[in-house]
Amino acid sequence: MKYRNSILTGALLALVPSALTYCGHANQGSTDKKEGSPEPGSRPNILFIVSEDNGQELGCYGAPVKTPNLDKLASEGVLFKNAYVTQAGSSPSRASFLTSLYPHQNGQIGLATWDYSMYQENTPNMVNTLKESGYRTGMIGKLHVLPESAFAFDWWETQGSNFQRKNLSRYAVEAAKFIKESDQPVYLQVNYPDAHDPFLAQVDGHPAKPLTGQDVEALPYFGVTSDSLRQKTADYYNCIMRLDDWIGDLLEKLKETGEYDNTVIIYIGDHGADMLRGKRTVYEGGVRIPMIISWSGGVRNTVYEGLVSTIDIYPTVLAITGIKAPSYLEGKSLLPVLEGSTEPVRKFLFTEFHVHSNHNPYPQRAVRNKNFKLIYNPVSGYENPGFFFTIGKKIDKTDFYKALESAPPVVGQAYERMRKPPEYELYDLRNDPFEWNNLADDPDYSKVFERLKEKLHEWQVATSDPFIDTSVAERLFLEIKAANEKKVEIGYHEYMDPHLVLTESEK
Repeated sequence: MKYRNSILTGALLALVPSALTYCGHANQGSTDKKEGSPEPGSRPNILFIVSEDNGQELGCYGAPVKTPNLDKLASEGVLFKNAYVTQAGSSPSRASFLTSLYPHQNGQIGLATWDYSMYQENTPNMVNTLKESGYRTGMIGKLHVLPESAFAFDWWETQGSNFQRKNLSRYAVEAAKFIKESDQPVYLQVNYPDAHDPFLAQVDGHPAKPLTGQDVEALPYFGVTSDSLRQKTADYYNCIMRLDDWIGDLLEKLKETGEYDNTVIIYIGDHGADMLRGKRTVYEGGVRIPMIISWSGGVRNTVYEGLVSTIDIYPTVLAITGIKAPSYLEGKSLLPVLEGSTEPVRKFLFTEFHVHSNHNPYPQRAVRNKNFKLIYNPVSGYENPGFFFTIGKKIDKTDFYKALESAPPVVGQAYERMRKPPEYELYDLRNDPFEWNNLADDPDYSKVFERLKEKLHEWQVATSDPFIDTSVAERLFLEIKAANEKKVEIGYHEYMDPHLVLTESEK
């Protein structure tokens, strides 16, 4: 993949500041701080914990799994009930929360392991912004965004995904060492491999008492159940419990450094579970994730109901650390929420999908408000080539269709709709949280449909979405299908990069 030297996209070029400004502690004047909060003007550390492939299946979100450490963290800060990633795939999700741009803007539309990459090598990002303002920057685990050279980490330990879960106890030890040895405020991102496939029931004695398929029900958004799906769910929960153990260890080590009260702790999953109707989709099981932020300058034991996105993390960190945020960032600061505001951060929230590995291309866009969600499928009429790839990894096809026979007809219709999507899907999330009933053609919902369709179009225009032209979406889809079958090179940088498109139109 070739990288160009222009800084971001043409539309954003003039808005990127040449220097970042430190404005002092951004929380001065808050009246609802915790005990032991830092003095005004101090610069807190940032501990950013990212887990793999898990949605809101935590005890503090009401799931039937024990996660005492994350539950305690939530009690010390804000739990975001309606938090979303921009795309339900690791690389696009991670590039978005590090740049505060949607995948179609930064270019990381698919997995880095399949050579998808950001458009620009010098795309501004949270790591570099903090480094330039005096933070020491560190990473444990995988980055999974290309090019890696775009991120100026001062220190990087245990590089890679570590899906075999080797030496996970080392993460906390190395994190504490990094924090303790620094004479600067630190940004440290710690990336845990759970709950990524393979769903290992137990590693190094964690969890102490693994669940079995007899202990659990299949995740409700599957709509189907079987012995194999119950066992997959049990082992997924075992991964979540192990994750909680190691995060508890990390937080204890942070306390031992004496920096706990001066550290903003952010925890998220990078997208939903690698299960039926989860990862690689724009359904709720894929894009809705856990997000907890605990900070001594903020409120405690609070549940925020409003819509938030992981692109909000970057501007939130800048607001907390007192750094002036570039105006082009797509995210919104959550600092008012951390200080106790219950006002909506946004009325509409957007997600998207392009490709995961080359087995899974199917362009999609989605918008939701408080109650309804609209999905747009710009290449409707084509079968989704990722359907059986995902289904087949978690349940044998024969078992799947047998399970469907026992499910309500609406569930079978939903899976068929997932296999060959219509142009639009509309769901009433209040009454249909698992997205079974498509209301796009129901005249009783025509006003909602048109309103969300209008908002989606406005967002596409505002963010220079290349898929506003359906021929571009079709070109990408067919090009990736051909690449999967014939191993041809994918040239999406040349026709989707907004900077090149703008430059060409100006000639």
